[in-house]
Amino acid sequence: MPGIRSPSDYSNEPPRHPSLKINSKEPFNAEPHRSGLISSYVTPVDLFYKRNHGPIPVVDDIERYRLSVMGLINIQRELSMKDIWDLPKHTVTATLQCAGNRRTAMSKTRKVRGVGWDISAIGNAVWAGAKLADVLELVGIPKLSNSTPSGGKHVEFVSIDRCKEENGGPYKASIPLIQATNPEADVLLAYEMNGEPLNRDHGYPLRVVVPGVIGARSVKWLDSMSVIAEECQGFFMQKDYKMFPPSVNWENINWSTRRPQMDFPVQSAICSLEDSNVLKDRKVTVKGYAVSGGGRGIERVDISIDGGKTWVEASRYQKPGVPYVADGPYSEKWAWVFFEAKVEVSHSAEIVAKAVDIAANVQPENVESIWNLRGILNTSWHRVDVRVGHSSM
Repeated sequence: MPGIRSPSDYSNEPPRHPSLKINSKEPFNAEPHRSGLISSYVTPVDLFYKRNHGPIPVVDDIERYRLSVMGLINIQRELSMKDIWDLPKHTVTATLQCAGNRRTAMSKTRKVRGVGWDISAIGNAVWAGAKLADVLELVGIPKLSNSTPSGGKHVEFVSIDRCKEENGGPYKASIPLIQATNPEADVLLAYEMNGEPLNRDHGYPLRVVVPGVIGARSVKWLDSMSVIAEECQGFFMQKDYKMFPPSVNWENINWSTRRPQMDFPVQSAICSLEDSNVLKDRKVTVKGYAVSGGGRGIERVDISIDGGKTWVEASRYQKPGVPYVADGPYSEKWAWVFFEAKVEVSHSAEIVAKAVDIAANVQPENVESIWNLRGILNTSWHRVDVRVGHSSM
């Protein structure tokens, strides 16, 4: 593409915050520490998790950047950044979550393949850009379209970057056309994150943001966009990010038997405590995040100090000092909520968190029941062990 290129090696990577926990260096994948994740409702860009499949693209000349928008056969239009900027600007607060979030805990049950994420492959940001529905309308596709006259039913996004999973080809993914053309779905072609231009790690100059859907569909460094008849046939749609039962292994897997994962399930995690904590006081404040895909708000978060035998309900908020009510006047439906509960533990305890969304979906009790060979969508109850006493260190 004119004005932007994908390096062949990792010699021109952007700077990163030194506090990030690095899970792989090449490609760079990193997450913030738990406590840092809940220090701010809007995740600072530097602490927002970094998920990459190859070297970070380099923009040489933003004036020459063009986004190709294609129909089933021919290129219909090439859009400059000015064309995108000239469209109405929309702002959406949305949580993105890697499908592999909490994979490390799933590996403790049975080994899985993938980046070893703790609980922080997730972040909440204020995204700004043009609604995808407005961009598609520029090329003659009306809002709320199920299909086009030529049979298009999906919108495919192709990135600049190259990845080994695509045999050196570009990263790509798709979403249904009806979602892409629905203004209420809030799908963006975003050029800002938290009030600033996107940085290189997060897709500069232009990326897709698909709220409520696993992060793998929010393609960064957007190169082209096509209306296609079938869903994207790329690696990350057809041979990754699919949810298989525990009985499937690498010897008997049949990728074609499962649909690509889109919405993420209800999720919560405790961020104020590590996996094993020595407390000086029996009174402890339990804090963390909860979120559900598809714009489904969080109905409640339950906390247990006895491994799930008894429960108390945590308070929830998005705006500091304003109690959260799903679908309330202050709720942001694509964004996480923070929860907090003050509890008192005995000498030792297993503290557990589980969330329930407005559709009454609840996190499963055990990771064993949702184990899958790729380690995605670990939404089991989040558990941490604590004891009261003095550390031996």
